[in-house]
Amino acid sequence: PRRSLASPVVSGVLCPCGSPRGTDSGGSGSPSPSPSPCGRSLCEASEQDRRLRALFQKLDVNRDGALCIHDLAVGLGRLGLHRTELDLLKIVKAGDKDLDGQLDFEEFVHYLQDHEKKLRLVFKSLDKKNDGRIDAQEIVQSLRDLGVKISEQQAEKILKSMDKNGTMTIDWNEWRDYHLLHPVENIPEIILYWKHSTIFDVGENLTVPDEFTVEERQTGMWWRHLVAGGGAGAVSRTCTAPLDRLKVLMQVHASRSNNMCIIGGFTQMIREGGPRSLWRGNGINVLKIAPESAIKFMAYEQIKRFIGTDQEMLRIHERLLAGSLAGAIAQSSIYPMEVLKTRMALRKTGQYSGVLDCAKTILRKEGMAAFYKGYIPNMLGIIPYAGIDLAVYETLKNAWLQRYAVNSADPGVFVLLACGTISSTCGQLASYPLALVRTRMQAQASVEGAPEVTMRGLFRHILKTEGAFGLYRGLAPNFMKVIPAVSISYVVYENLKMSLGVQSR
Repeated sequence: PRRSLASPVVSGVLCPCGSPRGTDSGGSGSPSPSPSPCGRSLCEASEQDRRLRALFQKLDVNRDGALCIHDLAVGLGRLGLHRTELDLLKIVKAGDKDLDGQLDFEEFVHYLQDHEKKLRLVFKSLDKKNDGRIDAQEIVQSLRDLGVKISEQQAEKILKSMDKNGTMTIDWNEWRDYHLLHPVENIPEIILYWKHSTIFDVGENLTVPDEFTVEERQTGMWWRHLVAGGGAGAVSRTCTAPLDRLKVLMQVHASRSNNMCIIGGFTQMIREGGPRSLWRGNGINVLKIAPESAIKFMAYEQIKRFIGTDQEMLRIHERLLAGSLAGAIAQSSIYPMEVLKTRMALRKTGQYSGVLDCAKTILRKEGMAAFYKGYIPNMLGIIPYAGIDLAVYETLKNAWLQRYAVNSADPGVFVLLACGTISSTCGQLASYPLALVRTRMQAQASVEGAPEVTMRGLFRHILKTEGAFGLYRGLAPNFMKVIPAVSISYVVYENLKMSLGVQSR
């Protein structure tokens, strides 16, 4: 009964001319004029502002010109919209730009406009029949996709609570009115379309793992995504292996006195071992994809449970924490393979007969500790790489969703590739000095009689002899391989995904 009090205020708050069906939802069925993308063709800006101010004043219980959690709880309660304290906290956090713990009028307006965009994306993703209405069948299926298992009776109850005109279907206006000032999360379409670390392989597996929807987990699609991602990584790394080997050689051997260029480096490699030598170290680099991806994914899922979150999608800082820890566990497990990859890439013709011979030689001459050389800078590199990669990717993703997502969260190939390339490049740039020091420490014993150096000592030595530029040796071939690596891994991933029967919506 109290919901009817909310309807006149709520229905008029946001521009109602953006109904997905383009018709009036009052039941008359008469079509309304086609709205412009912003919806302002039917609603004048001043009228919109007046309505928003009216709602703001109704919610501003203590009349101080700002909405705190208490204001929202009491104000929404009076309108018949009862929210939990956690929901209200999320609303304030989402809209509070100046971090003063409350929403002024501008922040409130910005939150509502942003909120309506998210609601539209959710509505579109739940409207399976694409007819501008959600029925009981779609409610059951959609809530199950979100991980909420409900009976038919519960679905009808939910439907009735949103359905104002008794049609037992929900149109866009009913959906928006019901969910006004309710935090929107867990949009499966966003998880579905914006996979990042599974799709793009740039040779460094330090990114935060992707989220999978409940539906993907329950149907076993997650492991097919991981297999497709692993296969894509193998092809991508093999295609860009010559550039990767050149990067390693430049990181270890290039200096002011030995200034290696890209063409000179390739010429030197071919002269020393023939064209096949360009792929030295690639075998072990491809082999380590499977164990590293599997360990990282399992560790990430366990850490998520340990964090104790009941949210399907973690917040950014939780993802970074869980992803970095999972990355550290996976890297610790396969780190000896990293050392072997570096040694194999740097080997001279005939030095080792294969990976096993290389491992035996290192174990015999240098002991078990040699398999963990450079471990500390490698672990330290995970946080700047994963953190900046995730932050840049999320920023680009949210900017695109804010500006361009109207009917779907699908960004298309070009946007996805561009966002993945930019975020990976930024992550690599931030952690590159640590990666260079790690590679030099891994390669240490391959130079006969080389003195043992620490991470700090190596940093000091490089800065003293070569300056800051010395910490970025090999950066050019590293960046040259990013765009081809991302493009190849995406194309192979999409093809493998289809072969494995992964359904795309």
